[in-house]
Amino acid sequence: MRLRDYLVLGWDQLRRRKVVTLLCVMGIAIGSASIVVALAFGESISHYTTKQMSYYLKTDEITIMNSKSSGQAGGDTEFGVLTKQKMNLIRSLPHVKSIAGKENIDHMEFIADDSKVGNIDLIATDLETLADFGSEFQQGAPVEQDNVIVLSYTATVGLRDKQASLSESARQRQSQEEIAILEGRENAKIVSYPLYRKQIRLTKTITLSDGTTKTVEFPVRVVAIEKRPEGMSDRMAYFSQKTAYISTGLGRQIKEAIAAATGDTSKLTSAAESSFDNVTVKIDSATNVADTDKLIQTLKLRTMNNLSRQESLGKEFVIIRIIFGGAGLFILFVASISIIVAMTMSTHQRRRQIGIMKVLGANLKQIRNMFVVESALLGLMGGLAGILFAYWVIWGINIILIQTNSGGSGGDAEILFISFWILPLGMFFAILTGVMSGIFPAIKASRTDALTAIKRD
Repeated sequence: MRLRDYLVLGWDQLRRRKVVTLLCVMGIAIGSASIVVALAFGESISHYTTKQMSYYLKTDEITIMNSKSSGQAGGDTEFGVLTKQKMNLIRSLPHVKSIAGKENIDHMEFIADDSKVGNIDLIATDLETLADFGSEFQQGAPVEQDNVIVLSYTATVGLRDKQASLSESARQRQSQEEIAILEGRENAKIVSYPLYRKQIRLTKTITLSDGTTKTVEFPVRVVAIEKRPEGMSDRMAYFSQKTAYISTGLGRQIKEAIAAATGDTSKLTSAAESSFDNVTVKIDSATNVADTDKLIQTLKLRTMNNLSRQESLGKEFVIIRIIFGGAGLFILFVASISIIVAMTMSTHQRRRQIGIMKVLGANLKQIRNMFVVESALLGLMGGLAGILFAYWVIWGINIILIQTNSGGSGGDAEILFISFWILPLGMFFAILTGVMSGIFPAIKASRTDALTAIKRD
C-alpha cells in the first residue's frame, strides 16, 4: 500500500467517527495550543523585558567611575584617576561607539520670558553625544557650544510665575496646587511651557558667610528639548526629576563662578584631569561589553556594567519557559490518553474489517501503518486547530492589555507575539502525540486473529 492509500483509509475512518474524531482533535488542539502559548509567553516576556532592561539598564554600556570625584584619597593606589589621555585611549578601543562624561554641576533655577521660573539639575557633558546614548528630541538638536542648553521634557512642566512666587501667600497657594496635582484633581491643570529657541537665564543664589547673598547668572539659549518619556503624563512629569545638559566648557565656567563667589576653589580640577563624576562608554553590542570592560580595567579604572543582571534574568526566563512548556506537555499527555482510548475502541469495533484485510493478504506492517497514519492525521488536525486557537488566545490577551493600558504611551501595545520557530515546534508535538498514542492500538490491531474476528462478527 502506498502512503496515499493509508491517508485515504485513515481520512475515511475519521469522517465516519465524527464525534470521537472531534473530541480527540480538541484534546490535541488544547495541548498544542498550550505549548504554543506557553512558549510565546516565555519568548514575549523575555523579549519585552530584555528590551526594557536594555533601555533602562543599558546593557551595552560601561560606566567608569572617577576615583577622584568619588572621594577616594590616593586614588592611584588602587584605582587610577580618570584623565583626558585615558579617555582618548578608551575612545580608540575596538567596539567602542561613543564615550561621554557627565558632571553634576548644581541645582539651579532658570528664568524664561522674565516671568516664568523653573528648577533644574544641571549636568555638563558632550552635548553631541546625547543621541548616541539614546536621547531623542521632540524639538531641535544638540550643538556643541558654550552658550546653549538642552532641556528634558520634565524641565518644561510646572513653571511658576516669577512675581507671584515672591510672596508668602503665593508660596502657600503653590503648595496647595502641588497637593491638588498630586491627588489628580481636575481643577489643577499643568501644561508644558514653550521654551524651544528661547533665551533663558540660569541663576544661583549663594548665601555668604556674612549673611549677604550673591547671585550668579548665565544666559543660555535652548537648542533642544527631549521627548516626553514613554507613558509619562504631565502630572507625572511635574513631580519627576528635571534635568538639563550644558557643554563641559560652560559647566566649568559656572563652577568657577560659584567657587569665586564662595571663595572655595578646592573642588576645581586641573586641566589634565577629567572633572567628570563618571564616564559612560557605548559599545556596539552587548556581547562585546565583557572584553572591552577588561581592557578598560587594565588602565586601573573602576568600571561597572549590567551584564550580571542580564545573566540572572536570563536564568529566570529559562525557568519560566520550562514551567510553561511543562504545563503544555502535561496537557498533551492528557490528550494522548484520550487518543489511546479512542483508537483502542476503534480497534475493537473494526475487528471484522481487520480480519477481512488479513484474509485478503494484508500483512501486520500494513495494518499497523494504517492505524499509525490515522493517529498522525488526528495529530495534524489537532496541531492546525491548536495553532489557530493559540493565535486567538494571544490576540485576546493583547486586546485586554491594550484596553487596560492606562499609560497612553502610544508605543508598541502588542506585548505578546508568536515567533515563527514556535509554530513548527507546536505542530511537531501535536503529530508526535498522535503517532505515539496510536502505536499501542496499532500493535493490538495487528495481532487480531482474522478467523476469530470474522466468526464473532
